[in-house]
Amino acid sequence: MKYIERAEYLKTLRELKGKHFIKVITGVRRAGKSTLMQLFREEIAQKIDKSRIQSYNFEDPKYNDMTSWREVYDLIDKKLAKGELNYIFLDEVQDIPGFEKLLDGLYINENIDLYVTGSNAYLLSSELATILTGRAYEINILPFSFKEFAQTYTTPVDNSVKFEHFMRYSAFPQATELMHQNPALVMNYLRSVYESILVKDMLPRKQIYAERSFENVVNYVMDSIGSSLSPNGIARVLASDNKTVDSRTVHSYLKSLCDSFVLYKAERFDIKGKQNLTTQEKYYAVDLGFRNLLLGKEVGQDTGHLLENVIYLELRRRGNEIWVGKIGEREVDFVARDNEGYLTYYQVAYTVRDETVLERELTPFDKIPDHNPKILITLDPEEVSRRGVRQINAINWLLSD
Repeated sequence: MKYIERAEYLKTLRELKGKHFIKVITGVRRAGKSTLMQLFREEIAQKIDKSRIQSYNFEDPKYNDMTSWREVYDLIDKKLAKGELNYIFLDEVQDIPGFEKLLDGLYINENIDLYVTGSNAYLLSSELATILTGRAYEINILPFSFKEFAQTYTTPVDNSVKFEHFMRYSAFPQATELMHQNPALVMNYLRSVYESILVKDMLPRKQIYAERSFENVVNYVMDSIGSSLSPNGIARVLASDNKTVDSRTVHSYLKSLCDSFVLYKAERFDIKGKQNLTTQEKYYAVDLGFRNLLLGKEVGQDTGHLLENVIYLELRRRGNEIWVGKIGEREVDFVARDNEGYLTYYQVAYTVRDETVLERELTPFDKIPDHNPKILITLDPEEVSRRGVRQINAINWLLSD
């Protein structure tokens, strides 16, 4: 497999280098956070004395006996190069008791440029956010984009075949490597990653004891990608199938899945009223491999919603804030606001060659009162404009800058 640099993430780290923020690299386990930090650390080490660089991975058993943040602080402090800017890298720092105080203590030292990783949103919980208001910059890492995935091939393969593989297997870096070696190994690898997330991120935080209920909720959400959901609605559907779980428990499970970056939540946005709505969210999987693993489904089933999942993740990668748009009784798949504040509206469909489907996708756009860009993304090869809407091919868009 061809080596992939994760260029956009490295570019962000380079731009933040030396800035007095805590650089917080978050994301699901095995997405490449530690590798990214290692690459950046090695890049820095080529230009400065290595005594100014310290690196700690708190999943390493040699740190198991460290029972307080103060021990870690003292260890780092005594190794600091005095009068120089020191680069400190802390991997999975949330495993240290009182890590919030550790980060705060290191931050106030102006001779420290601090980088940390974490595999769950507890790292940026409300308590820590209060301490670090204005001090932390989050970089959320996702598995490979399709553009990165496509670059891993060492022999010529048509992009449509690459995309089929992307949807069928996984975008996790190591899963992609296994796919090139022996595709039969991918599902076992994904199972080990998923179980690691359960044990290390979900169980300690949420105390999920009712394993069967949790599985029922996860499977239902994975089977409902791209559909509006609520804890009450999920509880009702499961109860009708003799799988009883109360709505508060469903809410807790959903939060745990989002905190561990297994799922991402898209809230609804009233386009006319210009306000967020707090019900009927949609959920998207961080990797379609998880969905295929848990449900045992082939990609050919419900391809439209799976394409929607891919587009959602790509919009996140490109730095957008994303909502599901509501316009009257109609819905727009995504309202995306870029980092300059500009809005773009997106509809996603597998194909719109059927006139009825095309009309269904275009009608919500007709009702939007503003003139922000409107884009229809499909797997059809045609790229045309109609009624003020640009229709573009999904694969071409995913491969573009």
